[in-house]
Amino acid sequence: MATRNPPRYVPTLTEVVKPAAQARPAEDALLQEELVNRVLQRVDLTLERRLREAIAATVLEQTRSIAPLLRDEIEAVVRETVAHAFAEELDATKRR
Repeated sequence: MATRNPPRYVPTLTEVVKPAAQARPAEDALLQEELVNRVLQRVDLTLERRLREAIAATVLEQTRSIAPLLRDEIEAVVRETVAHAFAEELDATKRR
């Protein structure tokens, strides 16, 4: 039998393709679980850092906004306390 050359326009196979080794479902599940765990660890670290930053910024903002009110309140309490102490001293001095 003579070997025939295929016509020019017919594509020919130039690379041998071996079938991919099929992974077992248990191995796939373990790989997926490992991947999920690694991703969760990364998310956990990033989320913790970002939450800490967000909370710190919020606390700082609230502290700045409440500081003038606290200062006014502290000033009023100190004035009232000093005035009361002077009044008591004056009364004690008059009684002597």
